[in-house]
Amino acid sequence: MKAYQLIAWQSQPELRDVPVPEPGPGQVLIKIAGAGACHSDLHLMEWPPGTMGFDPPFTLGHENAGWVEAIGAGVEGLQSGEAVAVYGPWGCGRCRSCRLSAENYCERQAEIGAFGGGLGLDGGMAEYMLVPHSRLLLPLGDLDPRDAAPLSDAALTPYHAIKRSLHLLVPGSTAVVIGVGGLGHMGVQILRALSPARIVAVDISAEKLRLAREVGADEAIEAGSEAAAEIRELTAGLGAELVVDMVGSEDSIALAAQVARFESQVTVVGLAGGKFEFGFGALPFEAQLTIPYWGSAVELAEVLDLARAGKIRAHVERFELDRAGDAYARMREGSLEGRAVICPHG
Repeated sequence: MKAYQLIAWQSQPELRDVPVPEPGPGQVLIKIAGAGACHSDLHLMEWPPGTMGFDPPFTLGHENAGWVEAIGAGVEGLQSGEAVAVYGPWGCGRCRSCRLSAENYCERQAEIGAFGGGLGLDGGMAEYMLVPHSRLLLPLGDLDPRDAAPLSDAALTPYHAIKRSLHLLVPGSTAVVIGVGGLGHMGVQILRALSPARIVAVDISAEKLRLAREVGADEAIEAGSEAAAEIRELTAGLGAELVVDMVGSEDSIALAAQVARFESQVTVVGLAGGKFEFGFGALPFEAQLTIPYWGSAVELAEVLDLARAGKIRAHVERFELDRAGDAYARMREGSLEGRAVICPHG
């Protein structure tokens, strides 16, 4: 089969011929319908050796959905051809965090030596993907797996980040989303579905700000030197109760700090490598700065329920497997609207 693999650090991935995996005991083989292309994949291509706790080669694609193709011995509760989403973070399955379905915070992650399929182990940018345990699969029901693939990261990650702050988002509150790309356009929808907050979207792209308004933003502000003042004016000088930074650059983190109010939460999701110099006066009193990671399997089930109810929808641009490189090129230049999804079977 064909697989789009990262062969070495600081290099471009390659489309290679690899064997179709056979599921062993407890494992499940998935026929991939869609694999989302994530901005963090670009970081994997750019980071030097030693940055991560694993090494290439491995197949990219950590947000995946498809159909059950084959089942290993001992697997119960799945049917051949069933549409499923793949929960992305693969923990040990036995520690306290994993038993709470929060494998994103597995206590034995360092021993495992990978974060999951597409992140150290073979992911979904291939015709088939081997999933190590059936607990990592969630039923999609009537959702199209090609369009549902981004829900496992591009929606789950902002859902987890926002859910922990919902107690702040009372009527009259403000939530700011910085960066309205793959994760940001889902974050705006999640805020609209779960809270009464006024939603302010910030981006450098007029097209992405247009999309933000389409999916539920009340205000759309162009990033730049005037953005902080505009947000302050919208909030009568007080700032926002929640700021979710989907970029994570020094400029975006600085903006987040400038527009947060006292007793707020500043949540940095993006991986652009920005740093924040923390000290007295760097944030308003009792403002919290936090960096969440992905989400739990139970939260993914909740995300899928929101999608089935029509509350959220990933805006998807589909690419054939042999055009995966084009998808990442478009991502680099910022011309994607929503999420690129690689579809190995058309």
